Amino acid sequence: MTGVRSTAAERVKIAYGDRNSQFGHLHLPTVAPVAAGEDPPRVPVVVMVHGGYWSTDFELVVQTPVARDLAARGAIVWNIEYRRVGEPDGGWPRTGYDVVNAIRALDGPVRAALPADLATRADFGRVSVIGHSAGGQLALWAAARLQARTDRSTISTVVVQAPASDLVRAGTDGHAALAAFIGAEYAATPHRYRDASPAHLSPFPAHVAVVQGELDTSVPLEMSMAYVEGARRAGQSVELVTVGGEGHDSFMDPASRVHRETLRRLGI
Repeated sequence: MTGVRSTAAERVKIAYGDRNSQFGHLHLPTVAPVAAGEDPPRVPVVVMVHGGYWSTDFELVVQTPVARDLAARGAIVWNIEYRRVGEPDGGWPRTGYDVVNAIRALDGPVRAALPADLATRADFGRVSVIGHSAGGQLALWAAARLQARTDRSTISTVVVQAPASDLVRAGTDGHAALAAFIGAEYAATPHRYRDASPAHLSPFPAHVAVVQGELDTSVPLEMSMAYVEGARRAGQSVELVTVGGEGHDSFMDPASRVHRETLRRLGI
């Protein structure tokens, strides 16, 4: 990217709430000075929502290598944590509201943490959100809840990587981690599964790119295909990108093909 040096990026921890897991890591790129009279290039803003079965077995640091790579490529990266199953108040719907509030933090503590040379260039009018696996469910739900806008920021693209897109289907098939997240088996509270399920969301004004490895054994390719078909019929701007030879965990490797496809959708 013009005007950005690919160097080790700075990372800052920022709270967006008062609970232990209501924070994120802000990865900052190093920008090159702009010559007098030149317009500075815009710096992309990316929000990352990690996966891991909505459980405390996984933390935001699983995405640190990817966040660092994005920052080295010139993006401001807000890698968020949220309350998960296994800690107080973790689970649905509070986990979903944490992601919403973390995105809203772009308007306040995240902007306030930017040094002056980045604050004037940050492109908050075209924010991208990345969500992997369970984080894909959270990213889609939060974007729909916000209708892709906060008071001062606009989400233009949501890239979901092997997302948990149909919680009704997963619930009826039986899924222990999902039941723990929702707080009950599907038969007891089907409406809660439907409310949380991306496959049952109304369209929102952003483009959704679903990136899926063909060797994924955690989230079936068929689920992503069905989500894209249904979302398109409902009026959502959406595409499916399938990548051969890679699986579910490939997304956490900056050298992977699925990461390169993610970069293409981000325009980075």
